[in-house]
Amino acid sequence: MKTIIQSQNAKLICRIALLIPVRRSFDYLLPDDLTVHTNLVGCRVIVPFGKQTKIGVMTDIDVNSEIAPSKLKPIQELVDHTPLFNKTDMQLLSWVASYYHHPIGDVLNAALPGLLRKNRAASLPRQTVLRLTTQGMSISLDTFKHATRQAVLMTALKNSPQHQLSTLELSKQKITWQQPATSLINKGLVERIQCDINVSSQQRSVAAPLHLTHAQRIAVDAVSEQLSGFEVFLLDGVTGSGKTEVYMQLIQHVLRQGKQALVLLPEIALTPQLEQRFLSRFKEKIAVYHSGLTEKARFQNWLEFRNGIASILLGTRSASFIPMSKPGLIIIDEEHDPSFKQQEGFRFSARNVAIRRAQLLDIPIVLGSATPSIETFHNATRNRYRHLKLPARTGNIDLPEIQLLDIRNQTIHAGLSNPLIKLIETTLNNHQQIIIFINRRGYAPALTCHQCGWVARCSRCETNTVVHHGQQRLLCHHCGAVNLLPKHCPACHSTDLVSLGIGTERVEKFLQQQFPDYNTARFDRDNIPNKATLDTMLEAVKSRQIDILIGTQMLAKGHHFPGVTVVAVLDTDQGLFSSDFRASERLAQLIIQVAGRAGREQKGRVVLQTRQPDHPLLAMLIKQDYPKFAQQALQERFSAKLPPASHHALFRVRATTQELPNAVLQMIRNELETYTDEILILGPVPSPMEKKAGQYRYQLLVQASQRKPLHNCLDKIIPFIENLKLAKRVRWSVDVDPIDLF
Repeated sequence: MKTIIQSQNAKLICRIALLIPVRRSFDYLLPDDLTVHTNLVGCRVIVPFGKQTKIGVMTDIDVNSEIAPSKLKPIQELVDHTPLFNKTDMQLLSWVASYYHHPIGDVLNAALPGLLRKNRAASLPRQTVLRLTTQGMSISLDTFKHATRQAVLMTALKNSPQHQLSTLELSKQKITWQQPATSLINKGLVERIQCDINVSSQQRSVAAPLHLTHAQRIAVDAVSEQLSGFEVFLLDGVTGSGKTEVYMQLIQHVLRQGKQALVLLPEIALTPQLEQRFLSRFKEKIAVYHSGLTEKARFQNWLEFRNGIASILLGTRSASFIPMSKPGLIIIDEEHDPSFKQQEGFRFSARNVAIRRAQLLDIPIVLGSATPSIETFHNATRNRYRHLKLPARTGNIDLPEIQLLDIRNQTIHAGLSNPLIKLIETTLNNHQQIIIFINRRGYAPALTCHQCGWVARCSRCETNTVVHHGQQRLLCHHCGAVNLLPKHCPACHSTDLVSLGIGTERVEKFLQQQFPDYNTARFDRDNIPNKATLDTMLEAVKSRQIDILIGTQMLAKGHHFPGVTVVAVLDTDQGLFSSDFRASERLAQLIIQVAGRAGREQKGRVVLQTRQPDHPLLAMLIKQDYPKFAQQALQERFSAKLPPASHHALFRVRATTQELPNAVLQMIRNELETYTDEILILGPVPSPMEKKAGQYRYQLLVQASQRKPLHNCLDKIIPFIENLKLAKRVRWSVDVDPIDLF
């Protein structure tokens, strides 16, 4: 039983969540001079913590504490005089910490850009602006016949939209302003002011909305009629059906109401293309937020959206927490994508967080996908989400034809069969572009000695190292270890070393040799390290400077490549026999998504190389009947009592010794078994990759048919783990609603 001690003389106590991964908040005294501030929750403060000072966020103000007021220290400094997070934001962050059983300070840390995790003032850069006074607006330009420079400046100000221009804009227009501005200010015609930098004042021409199909119109009308309240919409549209146009017309409705729209994307790679489309349609300020930006850009864009300067924000999963001053609509594009789930540290689902946020804000949310996740599909079939369908492509373009290419007994060259090589040749001769999809980076996934059988392995992981021929390196794709590509076998000193298997680099090299007169480009993380490179390559594809595109999942999602008529998938069988119950769902989504890059403006064709041409999943994909697949997958999940028929939490433990993780998880299991019989406990077992980055990894899965008993058990077991001495010698985590059981 906790003892609550009331502060003497009603001294106010503030609860502070420090921006560190500690599962509790800390009480501090609120200085008397700050008690006049009625709105402090959501502000950053600096507090003494041990021998250091730390930054935190105020989460509550009270007169009671578990600690005697005489032992409490006062906060040292109030960083913000206006809360960074309002009441609804704090409700969301508190819910997130509770649902994912994660330290609130770490949740707040994830919700802030890097510069705001420090004591940087939450203010935007200021600029000097020259603005006409009332007298200046009424004066005739003829007055300045003998003051040419003053006339030029006055003309520019009178012609500007708000009769004002920043000194930066004047300099860009090569207008000499310093001396004439001083004279005009002395005459009372112009005033110099300081204000936030707002690029939205810059004028740009925008295109008119496109004509909607009947299905698009139904979708736009359905959501726009619900802009005043919460509802979840699933926009289920085949690739090329115009989901982005639906998004833009919905956003236009929101902007007319003076509100903001948040658009979440699964990957940085999808941002440039969508940003360009939005810039061509909206005059309002558009901000972008993802890890590829500089800290300064993330800081500025975060504040612009929070302050209402930016009306639209395009961002990846971390953007799901950015405060909205005028909330109107949330859109999640490619909602099925696993990238929306954080896999390390704070393991949250941006999709689920965004849905909860829309509910708290009482605004609609649209989940868009050509291949909805099984969980989302299930919610739509139960009418928890409103299901809107776009069953056909726009412009009377048919979906591409999907064909299986049986490669049994075929000669294979760097992963390509002879019939596929012939198809590539025909496509290139027709001056069309082609995508070769293989979801494996590098030159080859293994290096072996033909003489003695030695295989290059990572010394820190239970896995082969990947051959990267261009770099002459062996790379571990799990821990990042790098070694030089050996010239001799370290076991028998033979020079007969063989690269086994295929990766994007090997396919690229073969096609360059096979088709030397055509341009190839490789789309993977090795070849595209940053946004600038990606922008350049996407522009080259658009201008037809690239004929053959070779790539991983980076190519599969969201891109519009009008010249691509053929897509070939080389490693179709990879996901057919996985032990992961989600493998078939991911394979189906991946194939349909990558197939959607073909035939956007003319008839397309998709070829799946396979040694399993009779597999029922492939037969279903040929018909492109994803809804039928999803329905069948749902039935299988419910028969096996797997999500969404049940709910999971996965405990992961790792240590440098093999015995410790298993021992800790066994203690956790023993404790869980005393709680309730409403949960099923599986494990502990070694992770599928038992050793990674020098750490031995074990896991324990907890399953329940209802969320409540699962979360009740987690509420009890986490304090137990924190007090477990053995647990202090390992690294452990809990993953609620895991999407990968590894």
